[in-house]
Amino acid sequence: MKNPSILFIGAGRMAEAIIAGLHKTSRDQIEKVYVSNRSNPKRLQILAAKFGVITVQHWSEAIQDVDVIVLAMPPEQHETILEQLKNYVDNQFIVTIAAGIGPSFLEARLPSNSAVGWIMPNTAAEVGHSISLYTYGKAVTERHKTQMSLLVNSVGKAQLCTEQDIHNLTAVTGSAPAFLYLFVESLIDMTEKLGVTKETSQKLVTEMVIGSAEMLKAGKSPEDLREQVTTPGGATAEGLKILSNGGFQHLIQEAIVATNKKAKGNN
Repeated sequence: MKNPSILFIGAGRMAEAIIAGLHKTSRDQIEKVYVSNRSNPKRLQILAAKFGVITVQHWSEAIQDVDVIVLAMPPEQHETILEQLKNYVDNQFIVTIAAGIGPSFLEARLPSNSAVGWIMPNTAAEVGHSISLYTYGKAVTERHKTQMSLLVNSVGKAQLCTEQDIHNLTAVTGSAPAFLYLFVESLIDMTEKLGVTKETSQKLVTEMVIGSAEMLKAGKSPEDLREQVTTPGGATAEGLKILSNGGFQHLIQEAIVATNKKAKGNN
């Protein structure tokens, strides 16, 4: 099986994260990487200098030379691009990394029997620690699955899901990091109010989050870990009571519902 060539339509941060991951982990398994982004030529220059990709002014210049096409533009641009793309598709594996754009959306807008896939990474892809959800359309082969593995494994760990699962889990794996960052911001702000410098506050809170994540990564349940920290009637219990009375868990659940609703509305 020959090494695939890959075309990225779009050159944003997530495209760069995947390109960087491929450059680091899979250079010997890829023939060529092409990138197009008509709205920002400077981005193409940056990616070419950093990773040796081949830049093209318009994706149509490279489409006949590639095996995989990664749609790395915002969800609202997919309709237009797919309308143009359907006239060029010739057995390429087409993968989107946009929220709300599943295989059924792609299949409805491309020639019949087009091989398609969907990856939902998160921002931790930039440091190689994404947990990416992915799924396939109806026409994929083992070759396409191998190509998908190259993409998802380049930025961290991955989980095969159904299309509906990804729609349901977008908020949990894709958007919830923003919820966590807001929580961290709040802790840093409060630490500063206690008279600690911003630099020290950020260091203390960041290390606390990293340590807590490592405890979870060790396989312990969040419930057990919470109980280990919480002495009945103690200081931590008093803080948790405030969060509970304020509807903390309910607000998180509402945020997930709202995020998924918005993501599904994109298509």
